[in-house]
Amino acid sequence: MRKSAVLLLLLFAVSASAQSIDARLAASKVPAVGIGIARDGKLREVRVYGELQKGSPAPYDAVFNVASLTKPVVTMLTLKLVAAGRWDLDKPLAKFWVDPDVADDPRAQKLTTRHVLSHQTGFPNWRDKKLAFQADPGTKFGYSGEGFEYLRRALEAKFGKTLPELAKQEIFDPLGMRDTRFVWDDSLESRFARWHDKNGANVYTKYKTMRANAADNLLTTVEDYGRFGAWILAGAGLPQALFEEMVKPQAAMGGKGAMTLGWELQPGFSNGEYALIHSGSDEGVKTLIILLPKSKQGLIVFTNGDNGFDVIGDVVLESLPLGKEIMERAQ
Repeated sequence: MRKSAVLLLLLFAVSASAQSIDARLAASKVPAVGIGIARDGKLREVRVYGELQKGSPAPYDAVFNVASLTKPVVTMLTLKLVAAGRWDLDKPLAKFWVDPDVADDPRAQKLTTRHVLSHQTGFPNWRDKKLAFQADPGTKFGYSGEGFEYLRRALEAKFGKTLPELAKQEIFDPLGMRDTRFVWDDSLESRFARWHDKNGANVYTKYKTMRANAADNLLTTVEDYGRFGAWILAGAGLPQALFEEMVKPQAAMGGKGAMTLGWELQPGFSNGEYALIHSGSDEGVKTLIILLPKSKQGLIVFTNGDNGFDVIGDVVLESLPLGKEIMERAQ
């Protein structure tokens, strides 16, 4: 089972220090970090440090693969369609699409969008050749990229558009996210933050994603994703009742955390604050978003190295007033 974002931070982070970001990158052998900070519900700071790869300074508009931070985008796209009355959280996805691997399993007729967004599909994270249920939908938490891919196929079948087309129409264009893609674009090559291993010197070469995936491999900049985060802090244009449904616990994750519709919920911080959190972790990629809806604060951190959570932990501690509480929560 996937560890929560807070637990991942604890595993990879060290205590805050007075070292500069550049020194921290060097110590952690992480080439680059991008940081976006939201205050009062607006993106206030965008900072990018380090190198895309050795000898190539990372520009302000560096493009990062953000791994599983793809999922919040698909979550919000789906909820926007729900808000418009064009999609239903609890209608069986089988009305639009059924994966051939589970076509003969009656559980496929029960699978809903709510199960996908709350990671209660009963699917593994990724299939081993053939997709199969490991539990009944809605019975327990089990992190699953396959669930989001299942939702993608259903959305595309219903609307007759690809996921990139739907996201462009509903989120990217309205928010001005001009540098965000689901599929590799050669025009991004000169700004792309190459993936690096734990030694920081060796570059992974397989980074050109040629097929849209609803769970992984979104390409974006700190500014673009920061606009997305600020939009959520401002309510994402959702009716109040739907926003409250989004942040309501749907499945227990252990400890104080719970899974909402698309987010890890950490409640009970100072002044009654709660945090919506999502992390991303792939080969050479470590990323994080933390949103504090009551105080309208947010933090986005992207890195391009296997040791990225080491850097991210320090950024959380130093950038958010609740950083220490967030980091201590998992102890």
